[in-house]
Amino acid sequence: MTRSLYSKFILGYLIFGLLGFLTIATFSSRMVREHLVQERADALYDEAHMIAASYSNMYQGERQDAAEVSTQIRILAQYLRAEIWIVNRQGTIIMDSLGGSRVQTRVEEFDPTALGNRSYSIGNYYGFFEGNVLSVSAPITGNYNTYGYVLIHLPMSQISSSQDSILTILYLTAAMLFGLSLIILFVFTQTVYLPLRKINEGANEYAAGNLDYRIDVPTHDEMGYLAATLNYMSDELGKMEEYQKNFIANVSHDFRSPLTSIKGYLEAILDGTIPPEMYEKYLSRVISETERLHKLTESMLTLNSLDAKGYLSRTNFDINRVIKDTAASFEGTCGAKNIRFELTFSDTIQMVFADMGKIQQVMYNLIDNAIKFSHPDSTIYIQASSRYEKIFISVKDTGIGIPKDSIKKIWERFYKTDLSRGKDKRGTGLGLSIVKEIIQAHGENIDVISTEGVGTEFIFSLPKASSL
Repeated sequence: MTRSLYSKFILGYLIFGLLGFLTIATFSSRMVREHLVQERADALYDEAHMIAASYSNMYQGERQDAAEVSTQIRILAQYLRAEIWIVNRQGTIIMDSLGGSRVQTRVEEFDPTALGNRSYSIGNYYGFFEGNVLSVSAPITGNYNTYGYVLIHLPMSQISSSQDSILTILYLTAAMLFGLSLIILFVFTQTVYLPLRKINEGANEYAAGNLDYRIDVPTHDEMGYLAATLNYMSDELGKMEEYQKNFIANVSHDFRSPLTSIKGYLEAILDGTIPPEMYEKYLSRVISETERLHKLTESMLTLNSLDAKGYLSRTNFDINRVIKDTAASFEGTCGAKNIRFELTFSDTIQMVFADMGKIQQVMYNLIDNAIKFSHPDSTIYIQASSRYEKIFISVKDTGIGIPKDSIKKIWERFYKTDLSRGKDKRGTGLGLSIVKEIIQAHGENIDVISTEGVGTEFIFSLPKASSL
C-alpha cells in the first residue's frame, strides 16, 4: 500500500510529538524528582543542624523547660510539614513533634552513619512509617561529644505533589509548543502539499493527453515556478501536436498532387487514352512531377538534419565568390524571364566563418524565391557589406511582395501565401524554413522587409573570419 507524502509527513509529525512527550515524561520526570529530593534534603539538613545547635545545651546538663522545647519542635514540624525526632545515642526517642507519642520508643538497629556520603535516606525508616519518607540526621554535639541526634522525616508524598505540579506546567508548556508547531503543519500544507497535489493532478492530466489543463499555483516560489514550467510545457506540447497534425496534412497534400498526376498519366498511357505520338509529352510531365517529389523529399531531409545539433562544418571562405557562383547557376532561368542581377560588394574579398555548403543553400533558396516572384524584365539586387565583425548579405527583388498578414508566417514549414500558390504551384513551402534554420544554427539572424506590389528584401548576417 503506497502512502502519500502528506500522510508520511503527518505520521512523522505525530511520532515526533509522541517521542517528545515520552522523552519529557521519562527524563524530565526523573530529573525533576532528583532535583526536588536533593533540594528538600539540603533544606531539611540545614534545619536539623539549626535545631541541634539550639538544643545542645540540654544535653550538657543545663536546665530547660521540656514543654517549651516540645512546643518549638512541634511548631517547626508544622511549618516544615514533617516529623521531627530527637534521639539519644542509643536510638531511643526522647522527644518528638507529635506530642510525645513516640517518646521512649527505641529505633532498633539505629545507625546514624548508615547514610554514608549521602545526606539523606528514602524509605519507611525501619518500619516506623507506612509510606516512604525523606529522612535527614544531624548530630547534637558539645565539648567534642555527641549527645544525640535530630531526625527530620518528610513524607515523599509532598515531594511527589511538587513534582506533579512542576511536570504539569512542563507538560502544558510542551502541549502549547506542540499546538503552536501545528502552524508549521499548516504552512507546509498550504505552501507545499496542496500545490504539489495540484501539480500531480496536472501531470496526470497531461499524461492522459489533456494538454489544455492548467495548473493553478499562483505563488512566486519553487512550486509556482514548477507549475508555470509545466503549464508552459503543456502549451509547447500542444503546439507540437498541432504542428504534427499540420505537418502530416501538408505532406499528404504535397505528395498527393504529384502522385495523382503521375498515376493519371501512366494509366492513360496504359489504357490507350494517350496516343503513342503524345508519349514523350506526358512522360516529360511525369518526370517533372517526379522531380517535384524528389525536391520535396530532399527539403524534408534537410530540415530533419537541421534539427540535429552539431551538423555545421565551418570554414573560412569568400562570401563574394559564393554569391557570384550561386547567381550564375540561375542564368538559364533568368534568361527566360529577362531578369538581371546587380551585385554590390563593399570589398573585393570578404571572408566569413560559416558552413559553406549550407550558406550556398541559403543563397540558392533566396535567389530562387526572388526569381519566382519577380516580374519579367526586372532586376534582383544582391549586396554584401561589412559592418563591425559581421558581413550583412541582402537579396532584394522588385516583384509582387508579401502580404502584411503573411510576413510572420513565411518561416513556417509548408506555409504558402495565396500569391505564391497562384504564381508557382510547384513550391514545397520549405525553402524559407530551411533558410531560417541554417542562419539560426550559425547563431545569426535573418529579417525580411516587404511591401505588397513593390518587392521584398531578405537580410541576414554572418560572422567575419578570424584574422589569425
